[in-house]
Amino acid sequence: MRKIILVFITLFSFGILQAQDNNRNWPESSTTEHRSTINGKRINYTATAAHLPLHNDKGEQIAQFFYVAYVAENKDKENKRPVTFVFNGGPGSSSVWLHMGALGPKRVLMTEDGLATPPPYNVVDNDYSWLDKTDLVFIDPVETGFSRPYDGVDKKEFTGYDEDIKSVGDFIRHYVSMENRWLSPKYLAGESYGTTRAAGLSGYLQDRHGMYLNGIVLISAVLNFQTLAFNEGNDLPHALFLPSFAATAYAHGKIDKTAYPDKDVFLKEVENFALGEYTLYLNAGDGLTEAEKAELAKTLSSYTGLSETFLRHHHFRINTWTFTKELLRDEGLTIGRFDALVKGRDKSDGGDSYDFDPSYNLSIFGAYTAAINSHLKSTLDFHWDETTYEILTGNVRPWNYGKAQNKYINTAETLRSAMHKNNHLKVLVCSGRFDLATPYFATDYTINHMFLAPELKGNIETKYYDAGHMMYSIPSELEKFTRDVRSFYEE
Repeated sequence: MRKIILVFITLFSFGILQAQDNNRNWPESSTTEHRSTINGKRINYTATAAHLPLHNDKGEQIAQFFYVAYVAENKDKENKRPVTFVFNGGPGSSSVWLHMGALGPKRVLMTEDGLATPPPYNVVDNDYSWLDKTDLVFIDPVETGFSRPYDGVDKKEFTGYDEDIKSVGDFIRHYVSMENRWLSPKYLAGESYGTTRAAGLSGYLQDRHGMYLNGIVLISAVLNFQTLAFNEGNDLPHALFLPSFAATAYAHGKIDKTAYPDKDVFLKEVENFALGEYTLYLNAGDGLTEAEKAELAKTLSSYTGLSETFLRHHHFRINTWTFTKELLRDEGLTIGRFDALVKGRDKSDGGDSYDFDPSYNLSIFGAYTAAINSHLKSTLDFHWDETTYEILTGNVRPWNYGKAQNKYINTAETLRSAMHKNNHLKVLVCSGRFDLATPYFATDYTINHMFLAPELKGNIETKYYDAGHMMYSIPSELEKFTRDVRSFYEE
């Protein structure tokens, strides 16, 4: 009996301590008032940096979601101003890139070429913020930013496709109810894996919570993972990446411009070849004749700037890692995956892939990390010094793809279903031509294979930019990107 009592006391005490631990370290939220001039308009707005508790179906608190919300002054009692929920991807990325690069009222200052300035960097007013058109809620999924599960809650409850959709979707439902935004037009904006999440949320919010969306902005999209996976036996990415490889080679002077003086005409030819002859050649495998191999090697070399010998050695199948290392190997340089216009230098010119992605390490990582940490503390008055704001973390690994195990996840079907159930849902797709992470032609292929009802095909609009994965890092493309987005909201 005494042992039973001791065990009970121990368990009871552990429960109290765990509950205390779950609550004692969370920082206080911060609400501040601001003023900005955006797109020529003077805007008064409230910024809130806070945690919102997430509950499971039993009503138990399982995590704290960190978010930053910018809400413009609005005298409409029904609060029918649009609200947009924003997130990046990874999986494992915080919302820092869209927050401090394009959408928020402040942004990190970049050079005209989209590169970081020398440290310690600068944060400036953002005239390209979307705040003139919509309120903004930047969401950090669990394990990213300042979002964390409660002690004793396994991170596996959040680190998977279905788990992520549920937790982020439930956060959105909670926020909409808490802030009485049910009658507001509601939008999602996601980048990279964030587009995978956005497409999944279009179905979850609609089917689970009855929340119908007005629009989705897909930035550097990936909805069908078969289009990106360079796996043995999957030749599809080799065809779909080819136009981006060609655009990159053209930009770096590796294409004969006397033969192809017009870049757009050149890319159109490559696109036609990619889904035509090249796809047939790939499907033939090792059944090509020597004459066909010679023809293919010559054509691919003229499109990619790579040698015919190199292409033959790789069975005419080039992936991102080999291309980023090989294209400028003779100059001792590599190019970026996120932005193929950015160049770097490895320790050795040998090897099959680069040592690091110059478009991440040389361009964005340090600048955006400094910008968000300074902005949260200095501008938003939010303090949690003992905890790291996770910019892009591996803590979400391994990522569980649920029903998509042993096959390729395809959330384009979820988006198609949501659009068929909600005929008013509009989608804006934004793609960079020098993006070697989520290439524009793969996105086009995915959209073309959604098989939308004919009357809904006009609900999807695609825009292209002479930039990489984060097209907004280049000021001139940021201006074009913002102009396209503002038109999307106006229409």
